[in-house]
Amino acid sequence: MGSMTSLIAIGKVTAPHGVAGEIRILPLTDFPERFRQLKKVYLSGKGMEAPRLCTVTGVKYHKKFVILKLAGVENRDEAEKLRNCYLKIEPAELMPLPPGHYYHFQIVGLKVETMEEEALGEVVEILTPGGNDVYVVQDREGNEVLIPAIKEVVREIDLERGLMRVELLEGLR
Repeated sequence: MGSMTSLIAIGKVTAPHGVAGEIRILPLTDFPERFRQLKKVYLSGKGMEAPRLCTVTGVKYHKKFVILKLAGVENRDEAEKLRNCYLKIEPAELMPLPPGHYYHFQIVGLKVETMEEEALGEVVEILTPGGNDVYVVQDREGNEVLIPAIKEVVREIDLERGLMRVELLEGLR
């Protein structure tokens, strides 16, 4: 069971889709087209003792969602049971991202400082309101700064050092 803890969430089941057991997934990756290559995926959610390995038998896209068909999920009731579960994969199956792109799990927990090396706190959450992600950075006192994930603001991400350096534009403080 030890290795299971390192599974990485790549999507969340939001609802059943249609009546044939398909599920609608909100991707937690910048590259939803990667779902095309998924052959197996772990499902984990509340009430499940351990992540369940499923075989992916179909993938299609609908607006910002990915519609998956899993072997053994044949009707809407079975799909309904998976609502709010997370789709997870093993780290070895992560595809390397192009330079400058990161998975959410790599960003959360990074220490954040300004270009002048003033510490702002660490990333505690990523919001996905629309056009670009927003990093919620919290300092020791619990104050939050919202940092838009755009190149003009996020200047450097150093995963080796666990550090993000940002250029705070006027109005972000």
